[in-house]
Amino acid sequence: MQFQTETRIADLPLSARVRVQQVKLLSDNWYTLKTTAFDFLRSDGHWQTQHRETYDRGNGACILLYQRARRRVLLTRQFRYPVFVNGWQQLMTEAVAGLLDEADPVSCIRAEAEQEAGVRVREPQALFEAYMSPGSVTEKLHFFAAEYEDADLVSEGGGLVDEGEDIARFELGFDEAMRQVEAGEIVDAKTLMLLRWAERHVFGPPPRQGPLLVFIAGPYRSGTGDHEELIAANVKAMQDAAVQVAALGHVPLLGEWVTLPLIEAAGGQRGDAVWDRFFHPHAQAVLERCDILLRIGGDSAGADAMVKAALARGLPIHYGLESLKSLTATSVA
Repeated sequence: MQFQTETRIADLPLSARVRVQQVKLLSDNWYTLKTTAFDFLRSDGHWQTQHRETYDRGNGACILLYQRARRRVLLTRQFRYPVFVNGWQQLMTEAVAGLLDEADPVSCIRAEAEQEAGVRVREPQALFEAYMSPGSVTEKLHFFAAEYEDADLVSEGGGLVDEGEDIARFELGFDEAMRQVEAGEIVDAKTLMLLRWAERHVFGPPPRQGPLLVFIAGPYRSGTGDHEELIAANVKAMQDAAVQVAALGHVPLLGEWVTLPLIEAAGGQRGDAVWDRFFHPHAQAVLERCDILLRIGGDSAGADAMVKAALARGLPIHYGLESLKSLTATSVA
């Protein structure tokens, strides 16, 4: 039967598109498994009868415990029967996690961290929430992260014996953890999500060995009125900075070195359509490959746009050569 209404189906609340006909309990042994017959209003306006099984184990929480300065994380290993019968022949490497039961997410994850890993969590940072298997499992996970110190390891952990838990905690260098992710040795979804979060927001890429590629951003046309001698002075200021960057052992790069010859070869000139197509877009593309942005000089909308692009990518921003000098001892092998 087709749904007759002037209201767009996509605008309806889901509660108006679902009519539950019958719910049957299949199992209430460990968690709750039900089969449900319901009618669903499809986007074409027709009602369709469907049958689905839902596994309700309650909601949960998980946490990535890390040490930023030592560049390492604390994880657990334990046996998981469902993945064992699906062919996984190793203990599972996982972040600390547990079901909420009647607790709130923060209280739950504090208790689980101490129970499973023996870690007293001081300041858990709420990250996001996610449904891990929405096609069949009702569970929603609350994701957290927290930095810990050695003094926060208050016990051996291990989990609850009467719940069949046999959990071992271990510390792992973050770069080795990411190698295991890439190699398919860490396959737990919540742990993968947390490690990828930490890669972006805590640790970043491994420290670079050797010279850094330094993008130099400063005024080009700003404040010149398009007078050639003033533009040339701006370019010279950036190139003088480039010489000093090279003297520190790094590799300097100006967007102008890439874009200006290209614009000239394409038959363009300052301010025309060819210029607009290449100047800032190609400079930003070059910036994507750099390790650091060095901002010099005065007001410049273009240089500020480069700073904004660098921040979006997570690149360090240095203002002036004195700031950059502090990296020489630690960043160059």
